[in-house]
Amino acid sequence: MPLISTFFGIIITMNINDHNPPHLHARYGEHKAVYLFDGTVDEGSLPRKQHRLVVAWIELHREELEANWWLLHNEGEAQRIAPLR
Repeated sequence: MPLISTFFGIIITMNINDHNPPHLHARYGEHKAVYLFDGTVDEGSLPRKQHRLVVAWIELHREELEANWWLLHNEGEAQRIAPLR
């Protein structure tokens, strides 16, 4: 899965073989969750603090995430997105 961003120990990836709706994978330690681009958790879970960080990051970068989804599924590659600081 292409790495999209990392921040505060959270790893964000997208999978080229994934299906709609557009989403990302977030990992923190042994915790995993799939997030839709509106910040909704589709499956899994992260600890509360990390969940809030991921949702805030999604809000800041929604357009870039949508562009990456398109790039990944049409050109096979994605761009890195700036982390939270």
